[in-house]
Amino acid sequence: MALLDQIQKDMVAAMKARDEATLETVRMVKTALKKHEIDSMKPLDEATELQILSMLIKQRKESAEMFRKGNRVELAEKEEREIVQIEAYMPASATEAEMDAAIAAAIAETPGASLKQMGVVMKGAQAKLAGKRVDGKVMSERVRSKLS
Repeated sequence: MALLDQIQKDMVAAMKARDEATLETVRMVKTALKKHEIDSMKPLDEATELQILSMLIKQRKESAEMFRKGNRVELAEKEEREIVQIEAYMPASATEAEMDAAIAAAIAETPGASLKQMGVVMKGAQAKLAGKRVDGKVMSERVRSKLS
């Protein structure tokens, strides 16, 4: 089922259940997806949908962090609930073992792998983890530790 269709069904279910928090989050996700679709003037593909959802999650994480620094715990918790709801639409995250295996394979394929070729190794590892959700920052730290 297409992501927008799933979101529409979830939105209707949230309206029927009078679940305002879920409805607000689902509407926000649908708006972001539709906005990108209209701006690009072409239908969304799966990679673009995942990119948009990742961007929304990153925004929520940054907001939650700022709210916690400002002692606004209730707003931070709201952002974290939204993260959980958005993650439900994304594929499963890559496990640490899968990330390590992909990094090791990418290093083996890169002749003379060193920190200078970190970008090449990152690209190869991410290609091996296609279809899985990978945090770029975590992947970067792991690649850096393996290459140094």
